[in-house]
Amino acid sequence: MAAHAIPGVAVGIWDRGVEYVRGFGVLDVDHPVAVDGDTLFRIGSTTKTFTGTAVMRLMELGKLRLDAPVRTYLPEFTTADPTVGPRVRVRQLLNHSAGWLGDYLQDFGDGEDALSRYVQGMSDLEQLTPVGEVFAYNNAAVVAAGRLIEVVTGVPYEHAMRQLVIDPLGLEHSRFFLTDFNTDVTGARVATSHNVVAGRPVANPALFALPRSLNPAGGLISSVRDQLRYARFHLGNGAALGGQQLLSAGSVVAMRSDPGPGGTIIVELDGVGVSWLLRPSAQGVRIVQHGGSWPGQYSGLLLVPERDFALCVFTNSDGGPKLINELVADDWALQRFAGVNNLPAVQHALSPGELAPYEGRYTATVVDTTGTQETSEVRLSGEGGQLAMTLTEQNEIKRFRLAFYRPDYVLGFDTNDQPTHTRLDFLRGSRGDVEWLRRGGRLYRHHH
Repeated sequence: MAAHAIPGVAVGIWDRGVEYVRGFGVLDVDHPVAVDGDTLFRIGSTTKTFTGTAVMRLMELGKLRLDAPVRTYLPEFTTADPTVGPRVRVRQLLNHSAGWLGDYLQDFGDGEDALSRYVQGMSDLEQLTPVGEVFAYNNAAVVAAGRLIEVVTGVPYEHAMRQLVIDPLGLEHSRFFLTDFNTDVTGARVATSHNVVAGRPVANPALFALPRSLNPAGGLISSVRDQLRYARFHLGNGAALGGQQLLSAGSVVAMRSDPGPGGTIIVELDGVGVSWLLRPSAQGVRIVQHGGSWPGQYSGLLLVPERDFALCVFTNSDGGPKLINELVADDWALQRFAGVNNLPAVQHALSPGELAPYEGRYTATVVDTTGTQETSEVRLSGEGGQLAMTLTEQNEIKRFRLAFYRPDYVLGFDTNDQPTHTRLDFLRGSRGDVEWLRRGGRLYRHHH
């Protein structure tokens, strides 16, 4: 925490029948109240697995089918590529293979029409890859799945999630609106978001806000104790801890089976099941995980069902990703508790001729909360058998090096030559040319 300027961390571990929940540090550097197992953090994109769990419940109730076209439930659903709208299926919304631009973060207000307006706006999103063929992390697609939940239940997404998942699991410290904690939870305390400025955490409470239109993709507020209870549900046979059968055992397993296209998102992926990221290990034991990233709030949730192990880590600082990567992406916790580790990755040097096809400029687009398009740029050049990487986003420049460990796959290192515990990969087109860099699950287009 000191190394990464993180004021507060909450940790939950389930290890073969033993539960461990603890807070470290403080909610806010300016008001140093201790973090504990019930402290509220924004869990970010781990919310996607809640959306996926609700979809599975609706499937079992006969209200949704994973392999049905989205237009079965949203007849008006429109995409920029007119051939995609009729063909895209519910499952593809949840396994990140829909293919259109995924980082669509526009705010459509606090009203109950936020999701419907958001989905209408998706008709302008560029189709980057053919539907169903490529993994590229897609917030927009999961919001569309949240809109499906609204349509088939007839109530706003957040109400449906309470009915389908949150309340049946007894998650008393999990809500989508801070105002709900004022009425439902006595003495709930929120972890303040922090920027890191000159190596020190600086409180910035305004960062906590998230548009309602993004709730299905990242809006849940929760505690590490609740998240461990949720993790134990997904390690189990579909019964809530109180005994109610929420999902069949088969549906729980189905959520972490039949992955769509694979690739990388910090770690290597076999692909995505129903919203769970499915990750290989050197031992052939599947790792099931998700994480969450919102400014000042970063978290990771890791399950190894075959080892009855779960790890949840919440942080309240922009330094959080470094700790999350050490504990969730790297091997230490996996080896210590579950006896598994990452696929081996031994870096090796490439010749200048071998590096040349990867060199050049790459760009990715984000639509921000105001609807403005922002461009992130990566420039790669061969240097000492590896790639020197310069990343420019939000007017900030960062430098890394990328070392190849197998064809088209690289490990990331920072400017101090320290591992970032991240893996990236390159995608080739039909003629064998390097067309994309996949970084953090996002596609950066190669400009030849």
